[in-house]
This record gives sequence, C-alpha cells and structure tokens, in this order.
Amino acid sequence: MNVFLKLLLAFVLVAISPTPASAHDAYPTYKELRDKAYHNCPTKSWKKIDIAIIDKLIEVEKQYNVHPSVRGMVLAAACLESGFNPKAKGDRKFSKNKKTPMAIGVLQMWRVYEKAYGVDRTDPVSSAHGWLKHIVRMLPKVKRQCKFKSKKKLWVAAWVTGIRYKKKGGRCYERPLHLKILRKWQRQVRKERRTQASTPGNCDC
Repeated sequence: MNVFLKLLLAFVLVAISPTPASAHDAYPTYKELRDKAYHNCPTKSWKKIDIAIIDKLIEVEKQYNVHPSVRGMVLAAACLESGFNPKAKGDRKFSKNKKTPMAIGVLQMWRVYEKAYGVDRTDPVSSAHGWLKHIVRMLPKVKRQCKFKSKKKLWVAAWVTGIRYKKKGGRCYERPLHLKILRKWQRQVRKERRTQASTPGNCDC
C-alpha cells in the first residue's frame, strides 16, 4: 500500500510540475526582446540602429507595467514607424502643402501629443512616455466598451485604439500593425529556446 501511495504521489508531482515546453513558451524577457529589436527590425539594418535608443525605450516601458503578452510593444512600434530613428519625419501627404512632415521622431507622433502630454517628439524617452501614457489611458475606456475580461485582449485593444483615429463602435477586435512584428519576435525567441534546449551540453540541470 505504501508503495502504491508513493507511486501515486510521484505521478501527481510530475503532472503538476511545469514542463520544459511551458518554459519555452513563456513570454520573452526584455533581454531577449532587446536582441530581436536590434537584429531583426525589418525596416532598418541593425548596423544603423543605436542600441542606446532601444535601451532607453525598454526602461520607459518597464515603468508602465504592460501585460507580458505585449512586453516590447514600444520597441515594435518604434521599429515599424522609424527604424528607431529619432530624426525620422513622415506623413507629409496629410499636410496642406503635401510637403510638411506631420509625424516626427522615433514613434512618428503628431503634434497632438505635444499638446496632450507635453511630449518632445524628437526625444525618444519623452516620446515613449507620451505614447505609453496614451495607451494606458485607453484601458478603462476599452474595458467598458469591449467588455473583455482578458488583460491580454484589453492591452491589444487599448493599443490599437490609442494609435488609430476614433471609430464608431470601437476597435475591440482589431490589431495594430506593430503587433505583427512583436509576435514575430516572440516566435523567434521561442524557437531559439527550444533549439538551445535540444542541443547537447546546453542543459541547465
């Protein structure tokens, strides 16, 4: 009987213990995302990216307690919008003369952010604070409008709501283009984790 109980206990412990697969599938750390943002930004060669800007953006994002599923969101946005270039200028087609840039800086922000959040659009740190404050500000609105209980869904909805123009009925089931890059980085990290774990000599046990 004692032997049976011991076997049963061992089975239960194995069943409830986290499997290696679950560890591999955990959301990427900022260290892992830093590497992906630097080497795998599709809009700019890593040789032309200032790693210090990526580090500054990470430090800002850490202050806003973003959900782990969208950790690195500001990196993905800066990658797509400007290739981490704080001097980037765009959206000229929206100006009256079609020549004046409407979007400035690493996150390609419009002047409205200066008025609403006191942002210096040419400063990556100031821009990141304004961008994240605006998205965090959207969370209560999205929660009321979309009725989501999942924080993961709330953050994605707040993200796309924050960066897009107002839409009747909201954007509950839409996704920002930036998210596509972030999800790609997440898949790359998980693949590398599995490859490393399956390579002889890389066991941490």
